[in-house]
Amino acid sequence: MLYFIRKYPFSLVIILAVTYLSFFQPPSMDDEPLFQWPHLDKVVHCCMYFGMSGMLWLEFIRAHRRQQAPLWHAWIGAVACPVAFSGVVELLQSYCTTYRGGDWLDFAANSVGVMLATALALSYIRRTRKA
Repeated sequence: MLYFIRKYPFSLVIILAVTYLSFFQPPSMDDEPLFQWPHLDKVVHCCMYFGMSGMLWLEFIRAHRRQQAPLWHAWIGAVACPVAFSGVVELLQSYCTTYRGGDWLDFAANSVGVMLATALALSYIRRTRKA
């Protein structure tokens, strides 16, 4: 556990923040014009999981700069785990809270955020390995 705290400190903070944001009861903002945009929450979901997966990729790349770790470790930690985490969060929101609801479109937006971060990280890895 200490290994992960040392190697992935910012990722752990982001995971805690996403967990908190996923389960706190937000105040009603129905009168605010900004919150009237359709599907704004999907953009927020995409950004949260882009940040989570992106930071996991960044810290993986930084932690394994000198020694080449198998890339499948990052695929599990920065892709599969955030997508699975997202699914569990949506199920918990649906079945364990009265003020939140699980939504398949939220899960899809979360997955899109993870895929965007992964595409960016892989293009960076390919570019730096060729140099």
